[in-house]
Amino acid sequence: MPGSPSIGALFAQRVTIGVGDLAASNDAHVTLSTYALGSCVGIVAYDAAAQAGGILHFMLPESQLAPQRAASQPAMFADTGLPRLLEELAGLRADPRRLRLFLGGGAAVLQGTDPFKIGARNIQITHDLVRRSGLNVAASDLGGTVNRTLHLEVGTGMLTLKRPDGVSAIPLGS
Repeated sequence: MPGSPSIGALFAQRVTIGVGDLAASNDAHVTLSTYALGSCVGIVAYDAAAQAGGILHFMLPESQLAPQRAASQPAMFADTGLPRLLEELAGLRADPRRLRLFLGGGAAVLQGTDPFKIGARNIQITHDLVRRSGLNVAASDLGGTVNRTLHLEVGTGMLTLKRPDGVSAIPLGS
Protein backbone atom coordinates (compact mmCIF):
# COMPACT_ATOMS: atom_id res chain seq x y z
CA MET A 1 0.00 0.00 0.00
CA PRO A 2 1.55 3.34 -1.02
CA GLY A 3 2.52 5.59 1.86
CA SER A 4 2.60 2.75 4.36
CA PRO A 5 5.71 2.57 6.50
CA SER A 6 8.10 -0.31 5.99
CA ILE A 7 8.52 -2.95 8.68
CA GLY A 8 11.95 -1.50 9.49
CA ALA A 9 10.50 1.97 9.89
CA LEU A 10 7.91 0.67 12.32
CA PHE A 11 10.65 -0.65 14.58
CA ALA A 12 13.17 2.16 14.09
CA GLN A 13 14.54 3.50 17.33
CA ARG A 14 16.66 6.53 18.21
CA VAL A 15 19.04 6.25 21.14
CA THR A 16 20.22 9.61 22.46
CA ILE A 17 23.67 9.83 24.02
CA GLY A 18 23.96 12.71 26.45
CA VAL A 19 27.02 14.54 27.72
CA GLY A 20 29.33 12.15 29.54
CA ASP A 21 27.61 9.08 28.18
CA LEU A 22 28.02 6.41 25.52
CA ALA A 23 25.95 3.80 23.73
CA ALA A 24 26.67 0.92 21.37
CA SER A 25 24.35 -1.25 19.32
CA ASN A 26 24.23 -3.93 16.66
CA ASP A 27 20.51 -3.47 15.98
CA ALA A 28 20.05 -2.44 12.35
CA HIS A 29 16.94 -0.43 13.26
CA VAL A 30 18.76 1.85 15.74
CA THR A 31 20.09 5.33 15.12
CA LEU A 32 22.55 6.55 17.73
CA SER A 33 22.47 10.33 18.19
CA THR A 34 24.36 12.90 20.20
CA TYR A 35 23.54 16.59 20.14
CA ALA A 36 25.33 19.92 20.53
CA LEU A 37 28.96 18.85 20.78
CA GLY A 38 30.71 22.08 21.75
CA SER A 39 34.02 21.69 23.58
CA CYS A 40 33.06 18.05 24.20
CA VAL A 41 34.26 15.45 21.71
CA GLY A 42 32.18 12.74 20.11
CA ILE A 43 33.91 9.55 19.04
CA VAL A 44 31.85 7.46 16.63
CA ALA A 45 33.08 3.92 15.93
CA TYR A 46 31.61 1.48 13.40
CA ASP A 47 32.48 -2.08 12.36
CA ALA A 48 30.76 -2.91 9.06
CA ALA A 49 31.40 -6.66 9.30
CA ALA A 50 29.72 -6.86 12.72
CA GLN A 51 27.19 -4.15 11.84
CA ALA A 52 27.93 -2.65 15.24
CA GLY A 53 28.52 0.95 16.15
CA GLY A 54 28.80 3.24 19.09
CA ILE A 55 29.16 6.85 20.16
CA LEU A 56 31.06 8.28 23.10
CA HIS A 57 30.29 11.91 24.09
CA PHE A 58 32.97 12.86 26.58
CA MET A 59 33.28 16.17 28.38
CA LEU A 60 36.76 16.28 29.92
CA PRO A 61 40.14 14.90 28.94
CA GLU A 62 41.46 13.14 32.04
CA SER A 63 39.78 11.13 34.78
CA GLN A 64 42.42 12.13 37.32
CA LEU A 65 40.49 15.41 37.63
CA ALA A 66 37.70 13.53 39.44
CA PRO A 67 38.48 9.85 40.10
CA GLN A 68 35.24 9.18 41.99
CA ARG A 69 33.20 10.67 39.17
CA ALA A 70 35.19 8.62 36.63
CA ALA A 71 34.41 5.44 38.55
CA SER A 72 30.67 6.12 38.41
CA GLN A 73 30.56 7.80 34.98
CA PRO A 74 33.59 6.71 32.91
CA ALA A 75 32.19 8.17 29.69
CA MET A 76 32.58 11.68 31.09
CA PHE A 77 36.35 11.48 30.49
CA ALA A 78 38.31 10.60 27.35
CA ASP A 79 40.82 8.31 29.05
CA THR A 80 38.15 6.15 30.71
CA GLY A 81 35.41 6.60 28.11
CA LEU A 82 37.22 5.34 25.02
CA PRO A 83 38.25 2.03 26.63
CA ARG A 84 34.66 1.62 27.85
CA LEU A 85 33.30 2.25 24.32
CA LEU A 86 35.72 -0.32 22.87
CA GLU A 87 34.65 -2.81 25.55
CA GLU A 88 30.97 -2.30 24.71
CA LEU A 89 31.68 -2.78 21.00
CA ALA A 90 33.76 -5.91 21.65
CA GLY A 91 30.70 -7.33 23.43
CA LEU A 92 28.85 -6.87 20.12
CA ARG A 93 31.60 -8.74 18.23
CA ALA A 94 33.18 -5.59 16.80
CA ASP A 95 36.90 -5.92 16.15
CA PRO A 96 39.05 -2.87 16.93
CA ARG A 97 41.10 -3.55 13.78
CA ARG A 98 37.96 -3.15 11.64
CA LEU A 99 36.56 -0.08 13.38
CA ARG A 100 36.29 3.12 11.37
CA LEU A 101 36.14 6.21 13.55
CA PHE A 102 34.75 9.68 13.18
CA LEU A 103 35.92 12.36 15.61
CA GLY A 104 33.87 15.52 16.09
CA GLY A 105 33.69 18.48 18.46
CA GLY A 106 36.38 20.13 20.55
CA ALA A 107 35.20 23.62 19.62
CA ALA A 108 36.24 26.81 21.37
CA VAL A 109 32.72 27.88 22.27
CA LEU A 110 33.39 30.38 25.06
CA GLN A 111 33.49 34.04 24.14
CA GLY A 112 36.81 35.72 24.86
CA THR A 113 39.75 33.95 26.43
CA ASP A 114 39.28 30.37 27.63
CA PRO A 115 41.98 29.79 30.25
CA PHE A 116 41.14 26.07 30.45
CA LYS A 117 41.15 25.43 26.67
CA ILE A 118 38.91 22.39 27.19
CA GLY A 119 38.14 21.94 23.49
CA ALA A 120 41.82 21.97 22.50
CA ARG A 121 42.75 19.64 25.38
CA ASN A 122 39.93 17.26 24.40
CA ILE A 123 41.19 17.18 20.82
CA GLN A 124 44.78 16.52 21.92
CA ILE A 125 43.90 13.61 24.20
CA THR A 126 41.58 12.15 21.56
CA HIS A 127 44.41 12.08 19.03
CA ASP A 128 46.77 10.59 21.62
CA LEU A 129 44.36 7.85 22.74
CA VAL A 130 43.33 6.91 19.20
CA ARG A 131 46.96 6.72 18.07
CA ARG A 132 47.98 4.59 21.09
CA SER A 133 45.03 2.27 20.48
CA GLY A 134 45.94 1.82 16.81
CA LEU A 135 42.45 2.77 15.67
CA ASN A 136 41.54 3.89 12.14
CA VAL A 137 40.15 7.43 11.87
CA ALA A 138 38.08 7.60 8.69
CA ALA A 139 37.10 11.27 9.08
CA SER A 140 37.00 14.09 11.59
CA ASP A 141 35.57 17.55 12.16
CA LEU A 142 37.36 18.99 15.17
CA GLY A 143 38.01 22.48 16.55
CA GLY A 144 36.59 25.71 15.27
CA THR A 145 33.83 27.56 17.07
CA VAL A 146 30.63 25.73 16.07
CA ASN A 147 28.69 22.93 17.67
CA ARG A 148 27.98 19.61 15.99
CA THR A 149 25.27 16.96 16.14
CA LEU A 150 25.93 13.36 15.08
CA HIS A 151 23.54 10.58 13.99
CA LEU A 152 24.83 7.07 13.24
CA GLU A 153 22.53 4.61 11.45
CA VAL A 154 23.70 1.29 12.85
CA GLY A 155 22.29 -0.77 9.97
CA THR A 156 24.25 1.06 7.29
CA GLY A 157 27.12 2.82 9.07
CA MET A 158 25.99 6.14 7.59
CA LEU A 159 26.91 9.06 9.82
CA THR A 160 25.10 12.38 9.52
CA LEU A 161 27.04 15.41 10.75
CA LYS A 162 24.97 18.52 11.38
CA ARG A 163 26.62 21.91 11.85
CA PRO A 164 25.06 25.39 11.83
CA ASP A 165 26.46 25.83 8.31
CA GLY A 166 25.20 22.57 6.81
CA VAL A 167 24.74 18.81 6.87
CA SER A 168 27.19 16.13 5.68
CA ALA A 169 26.79 12.41 5.15
CA ILE A 170 29.86 10.33 6.02
CA PRO A 171 29.86 6.62 5.17
CA LEU A 172 31.63 4.65 7.94
CA GLY A 173 30.27 1.35 6.66
CA SER A 174 32.38 1.18 3.51
